[in-house]
Amino acid sequence: MEVLKSIGQGFYNAWVPEQRYLAYLSGLRMTLLISLFAVIIGIAIGIILAVIRVSSRHSRNPLVHALNAFARFYVTVIRGTPMIVQIMIIYNLIFTAPDTNPIVVGAVCCGINSGAYVSEIIRAGIESIPVGQMEAGRSLGLTYSMTMRMIILPQAIKNILPALGNEFISLVKETSVISVIAVNDLMKMAGYVGSRTWDVIPPYVIAAAIYLVMTLGLSSLMGFFERRMGKGDRK
Repeated sequence: MEVLKSIGQGFYNAWVPEQRYLAYLSGLRMTLLISLFAVIIGIAIGIILAVIRVSSRHSRNPLVHALNAFARFYVTVIRGTPMIVQIMIIYNLIFTAPDTNPIVVGAVCCGINSGAYVSEIIRAGIESIPVGQMEAGRSLGLTYSMTMRMIILPQAIKNILPALGNEFISLVKETSVISVIAVNDLMKMAGYVGSRTWDVIPPYVIAAAIYLVMTLGLSSLMGFFERRMGKGDRK
């Protein structure tokens, strides 16, 4: 009983006194904003890189092949190095001003990382579409870019929605590493509460529970979209 009482007191101290729950809510807000903008940046980068890599197979333009070489280099470097190292390099190389918005810092750092993974997912989705779709679009008088935008990409996104969902869920969890650059996200605020209570376990357990609720909610949301799209296919 004494052990349970001590554990309960630890969680009480990590949540109630000095309205410490507000620290978690503040960190949660920062995490959600960073995740949202990072997803947007990651999708934008991913689509651009995927289209460049696929287009290089059908183009003789030297510029397209040069962009493809850069895209391959980008994907290789980002996927081959730890995210925390990338964040430290980007932060110290680009965001040197002391008044830089922490949401911008976190979103750019995480978005650049996510873009490499999203590009490979989208590229696989584009390549899964039969070549005849592109040929049909071109035969109707559409340009390559119009066919890609209006015919190929919508079908590819539909096919890769589960993989994209998994990437976005992973991104929400991976934003926790931005606490190393003094961004007051959920992990940073949990550490702050631990420094006030001199007991770091309860705050980090609370943070883990919040992350779990977020990821379960996102998983349910992605499952809903997949079911809706599946109904459209059956019709």
